Amino acid sequence: MQIRPIEAGDIPAVVALFRALASEFIVHESPPEVAATFLRDNDEQGFQGFLAKGYVYHVAEIDGGLAGFIAVRECKHLYHMFVGKNFHGCGVARAMWDVARRAAMEGGGDGSFTVNSSNYALPVYQSMGFERSAPMQSVNGLYFNPMKLSA
Repeated sequence: MQIRPIEAGDIPAVVALFRALASEFIVHESPPEVAATFLRDNDEQGFQGFLAKGYVYHVAEIDGGLAGFIAVRECKHLYHMFVGKNFHGCGVARAMWDVARRAAMEGGGDGSFTVNSSNYALPVYQSMGFERSAPMQSVNGLYFNPMKLSA
């Protein structure tokens, strides 16, 4: 497995992976119009906007293909972490988190992080040391669990 900073040429594959996984694991609980808006806001232009705002993305590759991606905002908020279904349980999330966390701390972060977890991903984040900081919430029809990781 190779984990490296995202490149412009990665964006179409990242968006395709995001759409597939978000449809199955995130927006399936939301009304159709909410799901459509969420997916539209996270298209290629949306990802380019996240990069322009300074979100730090890394991609994981296995055998030359995209296995997952991760993004951290402002050196303190785990914004995106998605792993292809065929790589679930193989340590890809943990490896990406180790790289992203180290980069955030090298970029000035203090080691404290937040994340808004889907219901599906709760056990993954808990295994990495995150704890719920509030009950499940819904904002604009999207459900998430606020979590934090203390330094």
